[in-house]
Amino acid sequence: MEFLFIGLAAGAIASYFIFTAFNKDRSKVKTKEQSVVLMEKIRSVCKFITVEGDFSEIYHYENLKEKYISLIFGKKKAIILINAKAHVGFDLSKIKMESDNEKKQIILTNFPEPELLTIETDFKYYDKREGWANPFTTSDLTEINRDAKKHIVDKIPESPLFEQARKEALNTVLLMENIVQTIGWKLDYSALVLDETEQKKIEKK
Repeated sequence: MEFLFIGLAAGAIASYFIFTAFNKDRSKVKTKEQSVVLMEKIRSVCKFITVEGDFSEIYHYENLKEKYISLIFGKKKAIILINAKAHVGFDLSKIKMESDNEKKQIILTNFPEPELLTIETDFKYYDKREGWANPFTTSDLTEINRDAKKHIVDKIPESPLFEQARKEALNTVLLMENIVQTIGWKLDYSALVLDETEQKKIEKK
């Protein structure tokens, strides 16, 4: 009878350790799955961080490269109205994060700066003047369109678009934090460089 009791006790202890080990393994698998799902959700949220801006500029063109030709055959001049739509956002490939499954944390180690993603332009020519023997060529028009587009691109950093994109990124970090908190995880963004105003905004949430 004593041996039977010892056998039952040993079996119960063995079963307990097997059950505990099994649950521990299941817990690790579940935690790893959670980290993968969370990082995918974060990446999908980041896809929406883009801001759009409309631009309208007058661009004055004069052919200065062919100076002597212009003197002899007449100058080429044009006034171009440029209408453009620009999208500023973030390159998702530059977002870096990793998971700490033990602490149940998603760690953001890099969040890229906003950049110009796309720009659509429309050109309308006004007061187009050609030399009497110096007409506009297809090559001229291609060059003018390229220079006019660059004129807009150079203006974009002076606009509020980049600052708006940074604000959207801040809101997205807060959204990321809410996402991970719904299943008991934490978002660690201490590696990100935030100015004092941005840090206070996050701390108030």
